[in-house]
Amino acid sequence: MASPQTLATAEHLPKRGCDTTPGPPRQLPRQRAGTTPQMRGRYPDYDVLAAAAHWDAKTRRAVFERVACVPPIRFFDEQQERTLRVFCDVVMGQDSEPRIPVLEMVDTKLHAGRLDGFRHHDMPPDPQTWRQVAANLDRSARERGCTGGFADAGSEIQHEIVEGFSKGRLDWDLPVDKAWGVVMRGVLSAFYSHPWAWNEIGFGGPAYPRGYARLGAGQREHWESPPSFEVDPVGDVRERGLE
Repeated sequence: MASPQTLATAEHLPKRGCDTTPGPPRQLPRQRAGTTPQMRGRYPDYDVLAAAAHWDAKTRRAVFERVACVPPIRFFDEQQERTLRVFCDVVMGQDSEPRIPVLEMVDTKLHAGRLDGFRHHDMPPDPQTWRQVAANLDRSARERGCTGGFADAGSEIQHEIVEGFSKGRLDWDLPVDKAWGVVMRGVLSAFYSHPWAWNEIGFGGPAYPRGYARLGAGQREHWESPPSFEVDPVGDVRERGLE
């Protein structure tokens, strides 16, 4: 397991060699078209919104609203918002602007009661789980000497707590491993439903009505480009001992 210090300085995007500077790796291209988190990505000249003319009107409106209309926080209170905003940034590696508004998207879903329709028998409903996670993140930070809670803790402590959370190793008032699954399902669903994430991974966007024709491994549509940064993130993480 990586040490807390390694996790504190580890980047969430792949890098080469001994580049240990905070933030995205120096080799990762600066985004030139469209927007990505932190304005870096493997497809620097790609903007999924440029394909909007190929979408039907309802799809186009829904996608553009995700960018233009960031919803207010209505479900979480002020302290929960502070804590969970930092948590979402840590787990998704959003270290600088622009950031995908992950917490706002999660908050909107919980406020509207749009839940997944299932839960573990020994877990509270998802809205309560989120609130308990926020309280436990703050408690874990205070146990490590951070009186202001998780949001005010240093990067090393934040990563140490998140590491323990992800491994189910924290002594909380609910099953930690299952709580991790609940919140990360919400975080990942929000992040990868946003057009800026699509730009980052080179996703072509909604398939309706144009559709996709080249579905084989390694095949690309004529409007898709190969990545400009080809380091395998899985192998890279293993080589640097960050697993």
